[in-house]
Amino acid sequence: MKTAKESLHLHHKIALLGVFLIFMPRLLGGELLWEKLEPIPNSIGAAGSFAGVDGSVLIVAGGANFPGKKPWEGGAKVWHNAVSILPSPRDRWRAVGTLVSPLGYGVALSHPRGLLCLGGSSPTEHHRDVFFLHWTDSRLETEKVPSLPERRATMAGVLIGDKVYIFGGTDTPNATSAKATLFALDLAEKKPEWRELEPLPAAGRILSTAGTYDGSLYIFGGVALQQNVDGKPVRQWLRDAWRYTPGRGWGRLIDLPRPAVAAPAPAPLIGGRLLLLGSDDGSKELRLPSEHPGFSRAILAYDPLKDVWEEVGNVPQTQVTTSAVVWGNRWVIPSGEIRPGIRSPEVWSALLR
Repeated sequence: MKTAKESLHLHHKIALLGVFLIFMPRLLGGELLWEKLEPIPNSIGAAGSFAGVDGSVLIVAGGANFPGKKPWEGGAKVWHNAVSILPSPRDRWRAVGTLVSPLGYGVALSHPRGLLCLGGSSPTEHHRDVFFLHWTDSRLETEKVPSLPERRATMAGVLIGDKVYIFGGTDTPNATSAKATLFALDLAEKKPEWRELEPLPAAGRILSTAGTYDGSLYIFGGVALQQNVDGKPVRQWLRDAWRYTPGRGWGRLIDLPRPAVAAPAPAPLIGGRLLLLGSDDGSKELRLPSEHPGFSRAILAYDPLKDVWEEVGNVPQTQVTTSAVVWGNRWVIPSGEIRPGIRSPEVWSALLR
């Protein structure tokens, strides 16, 4: 049996290799093994990228960052169109093509037909386009899918079987209110058509985190928008949680312990719990952007059967406005925002052991 000193030394050696063990006995009965993979091929990283898997490869496409001055210095946000793949966790990224145009802040969902990319924004507008990215025979292919009923960005979404659910978001870059709409598309239909379902009976929101369990859609937190006296949007951080079950509609759940915004999405389902792997909780919002220490690293776990939340540890680094991707036996968080206006190219993966 290892002594406490030997155990500490072992964990220190592991940390130096970019691997972190976090013990979660109440949640999983085991450890989450956090490991750094090859960083994305963008030296400063990107937020709002489309990320997911097609077959065995991990795909990251588009997104946005501030390659020059920081936003508080008057720097301009730049959208990207590069598409890259990581063939395996031990491989290196490969540039394989581009999107039709620079795009980010939509929803990305992994499906057997490829990486499904929905909506998003570019420098001047939001979009309705929906398409699959598919990697086959060393070639990137795009397959169009019926467009969203309305332009949307910074929304939330999940796949439940072949059914796509898209919730919330905004329709223009300068919107001063967010949407509470819910749209659904059944990819198994011969001629799929989007249907508008019952809207959320609460504030519309952006940057909420969606998850799914036992055939239901879950929506956690996010940000509501209001217009100030200057006509500009003002954010309100949210703690409420909701479940949508087809045929039953919406039901309110217990509130989150704290606000949670832009957590990696969709929320991973591990050990029967839906996890928020770090998030922006709004607690540091009043700091000067240049002095912001980073977003909350706390992992919040929701038990759908007991309707309870529990804090179960911390992520090694919080990356928000990004995806949580199931890739084989691991969850992957590629790039994302680590402080307001600051991205990271790091790619983290978590395995249960």
